[in-house]
Amino acid sequence: MDDAPARKISHDEFDPYGTLALIVLYFIILILMWAFTYFVEFVGNAPTPMIVL
Repeated sequence: MDDAPARKISHDEFDPYGTLALIVLYFIILILMWAFTYFVEFVGNAPTPMIVL
């Protein structure tokens, strides 16, 4: 049994589409969570006055 790789891939040939897809997916989840938190916490409530001393 030969444990050597079948074909070597150089650095220039490697395109990490899977990693990019995961990063984009995580950012979409983060944006959706932020939007949900924003609408639950702030929309529909009266603005709170900010006291500056």
